[in-house]
Amino acid sequence: MSGCELPVGTCPDMCPASERARREKEGRLHRFEVAPGGGPRPRADPLRAVKEYSRPAAGKARPQPGQLRPPAVLLATVRHLAAEVAGRADASRAEVAGFVADRLRAVRLDLALQSAGAAEAAAVLEAALAVLLAVAAQLRPGAARGPVGPADPALLRAQVHEGFGSLRRCYAQGAGPHPRQAAFQGLFLLFNLGSVEALHSVLQLPAALRSCPALRTALAVDAAFREGNAARLFRLLRALPYLQSCAVQCHVGRARRRALACLARALSTPKGQTLPLGYVVHLLALDGPEEARDLCRAHGLPLLGQDRVVFQRGCYTEDGLPPAGTCGVLVGSKLGGRSLEEVVMAEEEEVGGDRAKPLE
Repeated sequence: MSGCELPVGTCPDMCPASERARREKEGRLHRFEVAPGGGPRPRADPLRAVKEYSRPAAGKARPQPGQLRPPAVLLATVRHLAAEVAGRADASRAEVAGFVADRLRAVRLDLALQSAGAAEAAAVLEAALAVLLAVAAQLRPGAARGPVGPADPALLRAQVHEGFGSLRRCYAQGAGPHPRQAAFQGLFLLFNLGSVEALHSVLQLPAALRSCPALRTALAVDAAFREGNAARLFRLLRALPYLQSCAVQCHVGRARRRALACLARALSTPKGQTLPLGYVVHLLALDGPEEARDLCRAHGLPLLGQDRVVFQRGCYTEDGLPPAGTCGVLVGSKLGGRSLEEVVMAEEEEVGGDRAKPLE
């Protein structure tokens, strides 16, 4: 991201004035960008409009410095998306995710097309990745496509991979300091839980970095996931901070299915053996008895009344993808009264420090 041939961005706004005027004329403003109290023709609000992603084309001239936002403006843009868009209650999660993902792609592109120091580039990429992880975790599987770009969870996952790639390349340049590196290297491992390549990559990091609480916790979670140790895994997942919980959420359904399959193999008898539903709720960190009942039904396990599950030989089945669950206990409750903006812009100690230590 450095080099004498690259320009330095000079655009002071989240969206260049020329783009605002063009999209206003073409009627391509998103409702999140429109000035309040407008007339029949929506007008762009300079404090709300955010530069949209435009794919670089072969032979297309490089943007002028006035079209590129410098790192400070890019960081302010990410802050705006976290504070004003990501948590909007008047829009579907798919609409929010589609808008945020598109604008964050534009943030990364602006950063790649200009000269920026590794430290300030890392700060932008970290914040952008944190917001993307949060909106991806909020999006339900099978959600509809958003009005701005795709809001499909698989495509958002691909964007998260791209974000981690850009950030980790920035770290590899060696220039620093990067006070949040341990936290985000841990997020990388949690997002790729069970991946041999991801684990190998993390194990190549300097020992001082691997000894940080955030990375030690991520390594412990990965080990419990690989070993199929459900009790330890979900105990660790309960203690993870919010961003780490967002990163690992995509693996929770599979971990619960594996744990339920282990219970079925161990407890199933020809006549059937029962287990309190409350035990299943606690073991798998479910949001309550109703979610536990839904999970058991989805895997063919009969219920005895409302509070016991029956493990009978031949009943357990796996059809399709494991239920994703609501993850209120494991993710939604973790903000603890803080705003997403506060979490996204936090220093390493808050993102991956003291709350992520229970490794014994």
